[in-house]
Amino acid sequence: MMEEMGPLQMILLGALLLVVLFWFGRGIGNVFQESREAESDWAGLLLPIGGVVLFVLVLMMLVSR
Repeated sequence: MMEEMGPLQMILLGALLLVVLFWFGRGIGNVFQESREAESDWAGLLLPIGGVVLFVLVLMMLVSR
């Protein structure tokens, strides 16, 4: 189905990967820096997870009847 890549294709793919890494690298570093400085919001994470768990438990109780 798929042919093996030739040497030129591998070189171009590697060059494209390096360009993408350098292009997005600085932005990714800024995102990590901002996430370190941001205050944590555990309620915003745990509340939806708790709601989903509660909903699944209710569904399991309704099915078992």
